[in-house]
Amino acid sequence: MSIFGFFKQADINAGVQEFLKTEKAVLLDVRTKEEYESGHIENSENIPLQQIEKVLAKITDKDTPLFVYCQSGARSSSATSALKQMGFSHVTNIGGISSYRGKVVKG
Repeated sequence: MSIFGFFKQADINAGVQEFLKTEKAVLLDVRTKEEYESGHIENSENIPLQQIEKVLAKITDKDTPLFVYCQSGARSSSATSALKQMGFSHVTNIGGISSYRGKVVKG
C-alpha cells in the first residue's frame, strides 16, 4: 500500500451499499441525538459515541456486522475501536455523513 492509500478516507456511499447487501447488518450512527435528528441515513440506529457501551444491550450477537458512521469519520473511527475491544468481530468504519450523497431522514 502506498502512503497515500494509508490516508484514504472511508467512502460512506460505498459503505451504505455494502450495508444494504449484508444480511442482518446494523447501521450505527454514533453522533449525538441532536445531530441524528437533524438528518440521518434511513434504518440507522443512534448510539452516541459517549454511550457506545449501550450497544451491548441492543446487539447481543457479537458476530453481527456493524457499519459505523458519524459526521466526518473521526468519532466512527473511535467507536469502531471500542466495539472491537468489546468483542464485536465484524465492525466497519464507513466514514462521515458529510460525504453522503443519498437521502437522509429527519427526526
